[in-house]
Amino acid sequence: MKWMIHTSFAVHPDFKSHTGGTLSFGGGAAQVMSKKQKLNSRSSTEAELIAVDNVVTMILWTKLFMEWQGYPIKKNSLYHNNKSAILLEENGRKRAGKRSRAINICYFFITDQVEKGNVKIKYCPTDDMLADFMTKPLQGEKFCKFRDLILGPQE
Repeated sequence: MKWMIHTSFAVHPDFKSHTGGTLSFGGGAAQVMSKKQKLNSRSSTEAELIAVDNVVTMILWTKLFMEWQGYPIKKNSLYHNNKSAILLEENGRKRAGKRSRAINICYFFITDQVEKGNVKIKYCPTDDMLADFMTKPLQGEKFCKFRDLILGPQE
């Protein structure tokens, strides 16, 4: 399973961020989501942590569902493009600086899931971030590329 999560920071009139996500099993998107975050964040890193916290229940539920259907999940990968957020998610509080100390401890739930082996966090360059399609209007070549990836192979 390949999850891609992306956040557009403070894009709404009330300065809340927007989360986009996709799930792929190889070709096309099996599940997509696009929604406004319920909390205001003070940085793009904090917005990414909120996004992952919003999606982590779907990630874990889908993994358990597939295993109960008889399909063992060997790789459950979460991709996003904020390296600071990746460090916080993988290492938890010990990597938190002064700006991130105000982040509620519940956002480090993902750190526990990484330690348990339920999900692996990976970096994805912005130009390849499929979830970008769910957070902002795209044009031209990038729109066509992501549209084709989401829809899967067309005959």
